[in-house]
Amino acid sequence: MPVVEVGRGMDALFEPRSIAIFGASDDVTKIGGRPLQFLQKYGYAGGIYPINRKAGLVQSLPAYATLDDVPAVPELAVIAVPPAGVLDAVKDCARRGVKAAVILSAGFSEMGEEGSRLQAQIGDVARATGLRVVGPNCLGAIGVPDKSIATFSVALESSFPVAGPVGIVSQSGNLGSFTLRLAGERGLGVSRMLTTGNECDVDIADAIASLATDPGTRVILCCMETCRDGAKLTQAMAMAREAGKPLVVLKVGVSEAGSEAAASHTGALACSDAVFDAVLRNGGAIRVPSIEQLLEVGHALSVVGPAHVPGGHRVAVLTASGGFGVLLADAASAQGLALPKLAAQTQERILSVVPFAAPSNPVDMTAQVSSRPEVLAQMLDAVARDASCDALILQSANAFHVPRLRDVFLAALEQVRKDHPSRLILLCARAPQDVRATLNAMGFPVVEGIDAACATLAALMRFGARDAARAAAPVIERVPLAAQAFATEASAKAVLAEAGLPVPREAIAANRDEALAAARAMGFPLVLKIVSPDIAHKTEVGGVFVGVRSEAQLLEEYDQLLARVAQKAPAARIAGVLVAQMVQGGVELILGTKKDPMFGPMVMVGLGGIFAEIFKDVALQPAPVDEAQATAMLQSLKAFPLLDGARGRPKADVPAAAKAIVALSRFAVRHADSVSEIDINPLVVLDQGRGAHALDALLVPEPPLTKAHP
Repeated sequence: MPVVEVGRGMDALFEPRSIAIFGASDDVTKIGGRPLQFLQKYGYAGGIYPINRKAGLVQSLPAYATLDDVPAVPELAVIAVPPAGVLDAVKDCARRGVKAAVILSAGFSEMGEEGSRLQAQIGDVARATGLRVVGPNCLGAIGVPDKSIATFSVALESSFPVAGPVGIVSQSGNLGSFTLRLAGERGLGVSRMLTTGNECDVDIADAIASLATDPGTRVILCCMETCRDGAKLTQAMAMAREAGKPLVVLKVGVSEAGSEAAASHTGALACSDAVFDAVLRNGGAIRVPSIEQLLEVGHALSVVGPAHVPGGHRVAVLTASGGFGVLLADAASAQGLALPKLAAQTQERILSVVPFAAPSNPVDMTAQVSSRPEVLAQMLDAVARDASCDALILQSANAFHVPRLRDVFLAALEQVRKDHPSRLILLCARAPQDVRATLNAMGFPVVEGIDAACATLAALMRFGARDAARAAAPVIERVPLAAQAFATEASAKAVLAEAGLPVPREAIAANRDEALAAARAMGFPLVLKIVSPDIAHKTEVGGVFVGVRSEAQLLEEYDQLLARVAQKAPAARIAGVLVAQMVQGGVELILGTKKDPMFGPMVMVGLGGIFAEIFKDVALQPAPVDEAQATAMLQSLKAFPLLDGARGRPKADVPAAAKAIVALSRFAVRHADSVSEIDINPLVVLDQGRGAHALDALLVPEPPLTKAHP
């Protein structure tokens, strides 16, 4: 069976030399009539072969009763026949050597079990033969430069997209079509558009990868509902990242369960939106919350060019109004952007141009900048030369709609672009379409609306700050974990300690004498815990005692602990009592992993103890992570100041906590076939240089595979 790499074999979808249309119709309101109409209307230069059982002429072109009657093998097939006929059409395409097929027909997995079986058969044909199949139940594909059209989208009824650097991929046909239409209205040039529908073969990862390797695409816009293959999606994102192409993702389906992923129990993270968010962020994608931002960010990136987007988060705001400056400062801060005070020499230069300006940041240039281009140009030049800012926002409410003011602004901006060809300057302004086009051609993205402008700039700077040289994750051999490791807290901590997790000294005592010997070897204070494979929550049966400080107290509490457990859990099997060093002080974190069904093990860290449930302050990453990533996870927590010496507290041993996260993430990957979930609560992080300790641990095994019934 041919092995198809992610995104490979798909050029025939966008630049085929010939196209066959199964179910071609004279009726341009039918899905078999519209692709044929569009191909002729917009001047596709390749061969067009309508296939219709009646043959004859279809929309003035010679039609063929079957694919075998077509004189040449088409590179692309568009299939728009009833679902019962789709499988035979796909088989005919594979037999004749067609490279790709787009199935517009509906009536498959979205219709139930019978449709799912038929769809699976189509997918089997694709995998067995190497034919790339898009759909079924999709809105198809468009290759804009070649005017290749395999869609019935209403977005093409009035006009054809302008060729440009932005590629659009979507699982939803309507979302993809709507995005294409909005792109046209905004003057955004498009390279390719692909909607994947039910994804029996080509999926969203293939779509992303195909644009990552397309020379005509520089920015990728993606509307995503779900993911069917986590490894493929990760590879596709890596391809876009390595190609230097921003991937902007609108991920829909943000559930309440996902947004409230319980920090106290990593099991709640499975299939959640939090997992998608972490995977997209880790893959270098820019996630946006709306179609409007998808277009704004994509357009801005196409105007600026990905190579000219800086990292950092410092922005200078310039306005002709103090009120607008305050609004922009608030909106920028809400997006995580900082407004540093401008350098003294910058402020002096601003005041030398307009003595009554407010020169700090935001810069209130006053209405004087509207009088002469050189005044505005000098203001912009002064701030553009200030190294304390990574980007600039220039705001204007009405200038571009007033001819006199428009000319002043255009002249000043033209001069600034000559002096600062790579400086990121975003315009927060309303402007007529022709003026926007002029500004875009000069390299200035234009965004209407204060919140939208700041959100767009923040997204660009997140892309600029990505680690383009991120090292590939290490290859970790998967090995099974012995069943005994899952039995108790003690057995779990033993295997975790072997993997590099910091665990306090402890020993299992089968009797009072062994407990006393362990205490003498470790020293006081100590903690006693019941060890039983039948007791998951030890505190509920009185199976924990904290603060044993003498040998006499040890013997007394040992007996009482066993008595309490015997009374509250008389049927539980007792393997002994765990005698452990007592760790005092420090900051409590929760650390854990959960094996996501699509993306594999995810590692999570957050504020521990009872605060985990209250504050839901967690950081999540696909496993494994390295020390830099683990440190970044800790620094992203709202609770990080507790680790970083807030209000005179001693700094915690953050490097030790990071090493613990790394060790756990690698353990989770190594034993992913055996372990479903790991909970360490708490991980106590002591003062700087004193380490961290996993005080409690739980390993949850993978459930056994259910045998399929014959």
